[in-house]
Amino acid sequence: MVAFGKKLREQRVSEWKDYYISYKMMKKKVKYYSQHGDFNTREDRQRVLKEFSSMLDRQIEKIVLFLIVRQGDLAERLRKLGAERERCEKEQPADLDWRDRFRDAYNDVGKDLLKLLYFVEVNAIGLRKILKKFDKHIGYRLTDYYVSSRSNHPYSQLQQVFKHVGIGAMVGALTRNLSELEEHRKSLTSIYDYPDVPARLPIVESIKAAQERLTNSTNFLQFLGQHAMLMKDEFPRAPGEEDVQEEQYHLLSLILNLANTFLYMVNTYIIVPTADKYALSMGAAPTLCGVIIGAMAVAQLVSSVYFSAWSNTSYFRPLIFSSVMLFMGNLLYAVAYDCNSLSLLLVGRLLCGLGSARAVNRRYISDCVPLKSRLQASAGFVSASALGMAAGPALAGVLEFNKKFVGMTFNANTLPGWAMAICWILYLAWLWVSFKEPARPIEVDGSTSGGQSRLAIEQSDAEEGMLQPLNSSYDSREETEIEDENDVEGEREEDEVSEDNSKQPANSIREAYNLLTLPVKVQLLIYFMLKYAVEVLISESSVVTSFYFHWDVRNVAIFLALLGLTVLPVNAVVGSCLSNIFEDRQILLAAEILTCVGVLVSFSGPFRYTIVQYIAGAVLIFVSAEVLEGVNLSLLSKVMSSRLARGTFNGGLLSTEAGTLARVIADGTITVAGYLREDKLLNATLFPTFVIGIVSVVATLFTYNSMF
Repeated sequence: MVAFGKKLREQRVSEWKDYYISYKMMKKKVKYYSQHGDFNTREDRQRVLKEFSSMLDRQIEKIVLFLIVRQGDLAERLRKLGAERERCEKEQPADLDWRDRFRDAYNDVGKDLLKLLYFVEVNAIGLRKILKKFDKHIGYRLTDYYVSSRSNHPYSQLQQVFKHVGIGAMVGALTRNLSELEEHRKSLTSIYDYPDVPARLPIVESIKAAQERLTNSTNFLQFLGQHAMLMKDEFPRAPGEEDVQEEQYHLLSLILNLANTFLYMVNTYIIVPTADKYALSMGAAPTLCGVIIGAMAVAQLVSSVYFSAWSNTSYFRPLIFSSVMLFMGNLLYAVAYDCNSLSLLLVGRLLCGLGSARAVNRRYISDCVPLKSRLQASAGFVSASALGMAAGPALAGVLEFNKKFVGMTFNANTLPGWAMAICWILYLAWLWVSFKEPARPIEVDGSTSGGQSRLAIEQSDAEEGMLQPLNSSYDSREETEIEDENDVEGEREEDEVSEDNSKQPANSIREAYNLLTLPVKVQLLIYFMLKYAVEVLISESSVVTSFYFHWDVRNVAIFLALLGLTVLPVNAVVGSCLSNIFEDRQILLAAEILTCVGVLVSFSGPFRYTIVQYIAGAVLIFVSAEVLEGVNLSLLSKVMSSRLARGTFNGGLLSTEAGTLARVIADGTITVAGYLREDKLLNATLFPTFVIGIVSVVATLFTYNSMF
């Protein structure tokens, strides 16, 4: 992992070196403050904050003014091309040879615009990094102060780094002219009559991708893929950087990987509608369903760690082990009924949890899927999980008959186990025959991506020559008081060497925990809260609806299946619409508040508890939590240390552990609450959910401006 200062020097456009963020100078300033700063009084602290903020203001102004000048240059080139093209159309209407010349000229403008966007992106990354570095080494929340005081000001230059008013107009001009110059388009029809044309223009798609990275714009696939928690590189992929080779990509192996994800989620939720009845059939309280459902999550706390480590060296062997454990676990779950053994039932569920290979599923996508297919694969991972969550209860609803065969009972309690055991043995056979272990070596030291997904500009032909400078007459003003970090190509300072060393992945859960800053801890708390709320809702649904509404297994199964099916349409609305209107942190806070409102609606009061009240509260909790998950994981990948982007103890593992722990505690809460009267169960489980929700809202407000 290369230090940011060195990476900046490698990625820069050499003739623009005076206009990049002076990262090295500011890093030295942070180091000076940390070693010699005297912060005993509030006045001293305020002086340092204001001094460093003023330094940042000058850096941002330098970037923004340079950006405006470059935009003007490009706009002037577009204007001249338009005028010249109009002249050619009048003077040479029959001769179409000039079209190729203009097409190349417009593509050249597009490539230069792409270089300019890349310039802005590198500086935006540098700004985020130096704010994080100040917060970490000085101990003051400069990010909070700086973002809150600058981002909403009417003359904010900070916003200009991320929102470029002028660039959209130039993209429109490029799109219109290039679409009209396409050979197969004989008529000069407007692009507004053919909205699909821009998708066929590689340079326009590349610019659009770069804009989306800078403005946090998303579409449905991107938003859905965020749920997969694949960590992102700090820098976009530069030309020449290697990616997973197409010939090493095995589509059938990816399908098998996604099938494992789907079947595991089916396995998790197929027992939910019948777990309370299974417990009753063995003479236990129906609320023991919390332990039965939660046993799988308990084991997953352990399996997530060893599967994450195992995926450093292999994908095939852990998937084989996963299938075997899940087959055995479901077999024990099914035969426990005839053995009348609650212990055997719980052991079966524990074995199922030990077979949780979600860490492998994520890792395979980030390591072995080519960049151009990785977004779709990530969305496929989330879709497989969502569909499995809906299919599990739905399948339980149709497994309702009671037969004896060769001494074994096949009924609503045991059939989920038998059905899943058959599914896993068939999957194991398919896996053994069809899975192809990737030929690309996986580095144990974490130098491979390990949960890391690279952002890239999609079309390599548009990237060609991207680091070549634009011709310009813009004169730079030297900042004589600042040492230019870009003039020291070969220089390696001690602090930069130590920074390189500090970029190694965390080697233990403890070391990973020590890397968590306050904003990251808040994000993990939010993830814990949403998983806790959803688990309480789903796990106790059978007991609650049976008590209040006398629902049978089929009704519970239909309700849970329909609830699970809301995942994809809700993410489509948020990903394609809301996330392009509001900031991630705004959606995050709103979704947290709505989750708490859903919990309040679900409480049982002095009046008759109705089906409408229960369903309204459940839908509000579930939908808000789904929105919250995508936005939260997107923000988490931005604020988390780069050391947690790879290796065994990566950000994906930490989020999985936080979510799994939430499920364990939620299921335990249901069982403990079962010692109260059955009419007290609902409120007894919703109260801690509401408390955790309120705590997460307060924590979010406290760190709101650090989510940047």
